[in-house]
Amino acid sequence: MKLKLLFIHLAIGCSLLTACSDSGRDSDNDALPPPEPEPVPEYSFTSVDDRFQRFLDDSEIFDGISYTLVDATQGVVHESALGDHTLDIVVMLASTSKVPAVTLMMAVNDDESLDYDVEASIDNYLPWEGVYGDRTTTQLVSNTSGIPGLTGLPEYGAHLCQYAAVGTLEACGEIIYSTLLPSTQPADQAFNYGGSQWQLAGTVIEQVSNQTWRQAFSDYISDPCELDVFQFGNMWSNQGAWSGNPDSLLGLDNPSIEGGAVSNMQDYAKLLLLHLRDGKCGDKQVLSKSSVEFMQVDRAGKFGTPYGMGWWIIADAAGGAPSVFYDPGAYGAISWIDVERGIGGYVAIDDYTRAAAGDPIGLVWARYRPGGCSRR
Repeated sequence: MKLKLLFIHLAIGCSLLTACSDSGRDSDNDALPPPEPEPVPEYSFTSVDDRFQRFLDDSEIFDGISYTLVDATQGVVHESALGDHTLDIVVMLASTSKVPAVTLMMAVNDDESLDYDVEASIDNYLPWEGVYGDRTTTQLVSNTSGIPGLTGLPEYGAHLCQYAAVGTLEACGEIIYSTLLPSTQPADQAFNYGGSQWQLAGTVIEQVSNQTWRQAFSDYISDPCELDVFQFGNMWSNQGAWSGNPDSLLGLDNPSIEGGAVSNMQDYAKLLLLHLRDGKCGDKQVLSKSSVEFMQVDRAGKFGTPYGMGWWIIADAAGGAPSVFYDPGAYGAISWIDVERGIGGYVAIDDYTRAAAGDPIGLVWARYRPGGCSRR
């Protein structure tokens, strides 16, 4: 008997997984044999690799692309590196850093030894006088805090410290906390994506944990999940300095919380599995199940954009609970999970010109998301 499953339906109309079912059992009442073990899905990815290869062949921008696919039960079920990519390539993630960043925040929230609540106002945790003390971490990383997001960059001024490879997150966070931007709104009035609200959320974590962001991510996420490469830095002021080697990562003391991480496929796969396995990395409970689910709650759909905490949300067409969540980046990387089917994936891109960054994302979502997907 084969288990019938569906997986992501990329750009062309063929399914990645196919199957059939056969009960294979008569209905004798007395001498029924013991139940057979539940079969595991059988995967075939030839057509998917072919589709990615055609994408490369047709592109005048991209020389390589790689991706990994995971299953909640089986773990990593496929890796592929095409063009000039290798299976161990390390890339800058841009906004595909957001879900990992919130994962740390929720792990700190779960730590009962700390007096921290993502739904409490941040003035409980910051030692300075500020203008955004009534905002919560939940609002900051659902982009509903009222602090101008990326659309407000022209007015950022001192808030631009978030893009500097020098200085510290603590110092930048204090500047952001104490500097009111002209178009600031009350919290929970609108969705405004990205920007300094994320840097402020990271500053709160440093204060609560009494660690740098780097130390906290290592203790709460990297170590228990056995990540080899994944880390946060800040390359926004000098992207050309990135060589593909983690040793070239700048801004370790003032990491970009919303978009500064680098990763290989293997590390990102572990993070996706954490979210598909109710917060576990292997046998270690890194995040509570309730925190995993909390990140998936739609907090911005009422403003026209379904968004949780780090996750963009695909609304269910029938009005039911959403099951597909994704985290795209400005360079073309994207991660996603389908919690109903227990599957997920991550696509890596190493062209940082952003000349066609929406194309890899569109490749993934052409059939999976109604109407396709534009880069955000």
